[in-house]
Amino acid sequence: MRTGEPLPSVGDVLVSLATGLWQWDTATELVTVDAEAARLLGLPARPTTLTEAQARSRLHPSDWNEITGVIPLAVAKGTLAEVRIRVVDAAGRTIRVVRSRSKPSFDRERRAYELIGTLQEVTEPAPGTSSARSAVTGDWRRSREAFLLDAGRALAEARSTAEVLRVAATLSMPGFSPDGLAVFGVEGDRLTIIGHHGYQPGDDGPFTHMPLTTDYPAAEVVRTGKAVYLSTPGEYRDRYPTAWPLAEQFGRRSWAFLPLTLGGSTRGAWMAAFSDRVAFTPDERAVLTTVARMLAQALTRAGDAETQRELSEGLQRSMMPSLLPEIPGMSVAGRYIPTGGGLQVGGDWYDMIPLPGGVAPNTAQGGRFALVIGDVQGHDVRAAGLMGQLRIALRAYAAEGHRPDAVLSRASRFLHGINHDEHLTDLRFATCLYAEADPATGRLEVARAGHPEPVIRLADGTVMLRPTAGGLPLGVDPDGDYPTTRFTLEPGETMMLCTDGLIETGGHDMETGWRRVRAILERYGDAETDRESGLEGLADALVQGVHGPSSHHTTGPLTDRREDDIAVLLLFRSGESRGLSDTPAPAARTRVRSTLMSVAQDEPERIAEARQHLRELLHDWEPAEQVDAAVLLISEMITNVLVHTDADALLLAEIFGEHGDRRLRVQVTDSGDDLPHKRRPGELASSGRGLMLIEMLADAWGVEPRGEGKSIWFELYERPEQGEPEQGGEDAA
Repeated sequence: MRTGEPLPSVGDVLVSLATGLWQWDTATELVTVDAEAARLLGLPARPTTLTEAQARSRLHPSDWNEITGVIPLAVAKGTLAEVRIRVVDAAGRTIRVVRSRSKPSFDRERRAYELIGTLQEVTEPAPGTSSARSAVTGDWRRSREAFLLDAGRALAEARSTAEVLRVAATLSMPGFSPDGLAVFGVEGDRLTIIGHHGYQPGDDGPFTHMPLTTDYPAAEVVRTGKAVYLSTPGEYRDRYPTAWPLAEQFGRRSWAFLPLTLGGSTRGAWMAAFSDRVAFTPDERAVLTTVARMLAQALTRAGDAETQRELSEGLQRSMMPSLLPEIPGMSVAGRYIPTGGGLQVGGDWYDMIPLPGGVAPNTAQGGRFALVIGDVQGHDVRAAGLMGQLRIALRAYAAEGHRPDAVLSRASRFLHGINHDEHLTDLRFATCLYAEADPATGRLEVARAGHPEPVIRLADGTVMLRPTAGGLPLGVDPDGDYPTTRFTLEPGETMMLCTDGLIETGGHDMETGWRRVRAILERYGDAETDRESGLEGLADALVQGVHGPSSHHTTGPLTDRREDDIAVLLLFRSGESRGLSDTPAPAARTRVRSTLMSVAQDEPERIAEARQHLRELLHDWEPAEQVDAAVLLISEMITNVLVHTDADALLLAEIFGEHGDRRLRVQVTDSGDDLPHKRRPGELASSGRGLMLIEMLADAWGVEPRGEGKSIWFELYERPEQGEPEQGGEDAA
């Protein structure tokens, strides 16, 4: 070209230099190439537009990952994005290597990258030479930084050992990516395999529990804390002749074994195996070393998190009760959701306590029971510890037969005693609600210590708070009083007990939170339709409504969005009534017949009168053998009172239900404090068989402490005798 002549066009210059031009818009996901760029990508030499998927299929997968990693880094630093790319055919074979240079920009409105760049074929260095990997991406440092940023972010986000191993298996290192990975741990003086990738199940057998003294690269790395790089099979064979036959079968060409070091201690080893030969240049070793450090940190974090999670879940399981599987005429559902911190158990709890005298023998069913729900101040290890101690104390006081007010008074004194020291530091209190329930009548006795009041959902779906008397939170006043409120849960009604976390989670105060909870209770269907799943479904709906995804649409007016633990207890009384054992009980609980009489210490002859009264009460009871059993049992019960105490006996016998499907309940009460105990008398003993007889003959029985005194009771369920079946067939003939 002579001086003064016009310059050639840019297109002519690019063609003369065998350089193609391309453009990529990530918003439209389209890549436009000219004829030369199309030829370099293995396509017909004419301008065309490709989708991202079509363009990606022409490139080596590792190189595509490098492109997506380099682009954001180049935009952030305002530099060119330069990448060396391997173009592959349909079989995945490399047909040429090209260099891409582009100037990316980011459109904030469209939230997309726009790139215009060039493609030019370059010569691929021979494998194994010092220059083979020195410029795989054109700008090695920039590409390495992008890769390490992505790798560090991915490993930091992994929450379990399995996730860490999955991330490590998908890491695409700049220009060289291993296709076989193994992570070794240490147990005592042996290697263990934590996980591997790129191998078949069972391939790790020979390497599991390998002694650290073995002549194997990973064992040497753990012993010395120094990395081992093996560029060729020959180098592996010469250096580790004993272990080489184990590695040879997998067909790899290069290996890197690096220590997993944290805090100056080697915790294990990481093996990266390559099907292609790798020279392990200083840059490549730097990348592998950095990845090994991040991998060690990620595995340690994941292990600590799994240990904490296992500890928290175990602590939660041990502290959360198992609700009684069946309750005659009632259902109970409970939920505990830890939401206030990292420790998966805090100060909230609930409990269900079978009360003395309320358990039928040989069954999992219960009579009278108590429901407890509470919240110890704070959400930390101390709150969890106090909660566990307080829960045990409440169970102990309830098991002694104390009434609700006495249970809370003693619990408050207990918490005050263990919580106060001479320095008066870190004082804690606890709110609590204690409710005794009688499934037979639906009667509830509730004592409350600064806790939210119970909520009643009526059979028609109306929801309202049930005002109850209350006292100060537990631990505030060791001499505080807790009055008892008594009411009846009618058939079809549900009582909800909860901690304030259910009400106030999501920026709510007590008023707005109560409106949200009430709306959930009103929307939910009638639990009577399906007594079991209906109540469980209601419990799930309450938790999901305040803690699940839908809760984001019902946030409260407060800007403080800190969450608290959630504990919920639901008690539902069904429209039908059941007995205290697996035997079907009367459908109605209406008392149809009863007798009441006392037997004084100086009136033993009245035992015979009691037997006669009971026979008259059961004049139409079927079968007659049950009448004899009932007469024998009351004779034993009254006699035991007269012989073993100084008190009088009060007999109450009641029949419930309709003929053919009735229930007899007999109760003998006295003012003695000593509870009867089942004994095993000798063959010639004249006493000690009373409770054994009750257990053998009664359908249900129990002993109830009653403050001053006690009562022992039993129940029988009517089983009418069936007529003789008609005989047929050969017998009839």
